[in-house]
Amino acid sequence: MAFVSPELISSRSARVVAARRLAKRNFRGKERLFLAEGPQAAREAAGHRGADGTATLVELFATVEAAERYADIVGAAREAGARVHLASEEVIADISTTVTPQGLVGVCRFLDTPFAEIMAARPRLVAVLAHVRDPGNAGTVLRCADAAGAEAVILTDASVDLYNPKAVRASVGSHFHLPVAVGVPVEQAVRELKDAGVRVVAADGAGDRDLDEELDEGTMGCPTAWVFGNEAWGLPEETRALADAVVRVPIHGRAESLNLATAAAVCLYASARAQRAAQGCRSVTRS
Repeated sequence: MAFVSPELISSRSARVVAARRLAKRNFRGKERLFLAEGPQAAREAAGHRGADGTATLVELFATVEAAERYADIVGAAREAGARVHLASEEVIADISTTVTPQGLVGVCRFLDTPFAEIMAARPRLVAVLAHVRDPGNAGTVLRCADAAGAEAVILTDASVDLYNPKAVRASVGSHFHLPVAVGVPVEQAVRELKDAGVRVVAADGAGDRDLDEELDEGTMGCPTAWVFGNEAWGLPEETRALADAVVRVPIHGRAESLNLATAAAVCLYASARAQRAAQGCRSVTRS
């Protein structure tokens, strides 16, 4: 596919200015739009539609080189009804929030799911991000939850913005794969999860139970919501007190601790494996 010269040559273009402003949370909230940078995120956005069938991708900015390299993404964007703008590398760099842009930046509609809809679907594995402030960690936990087969992610009202560009990049497209509720008070999230028969487990390095014990005793096969806390100081006592159990990932070596995303991956995969075992796979408990 051959493309003509870039059509958006000025960073002062109204479309470029509007896209660039989405790097700021207040503008994202006002417009209910966010940026998805790079080919993986753009590809996922182009193929995604909201619950009402509306295309998620609104616009796609691409350098000529990127448009030629990722002609399938450009084609999918156009099929989805998105406006495709060919732009110079300078314009893409101006919109992008990365040091080394990959030539594609999408403008997407918000896609969070109401908490009530998530609960109505009766999820069996949920990640709750309570007091998570680092956007890279939030995006990575979202990616881990997606990979482990979790059915939902909940960001409490004390956590980082789901649409922070760093969070979107860190999720590597997982924003578009599973329902995410935002702004839910942790007390409400825990209460309604418990009412739905979901066991709420707080992940904390100071937990009185460890993950090996939970697996050995066969307690991880039931519907479970993992609550993950702040990167630096974990979960406050009042949040730990809400949970059915406070569980630590055992440290068998000499490492001082695990970072949030690594611990979340371990916990979510442990639950996913135990739940599959409960449905007929090889047991993870001791005989």
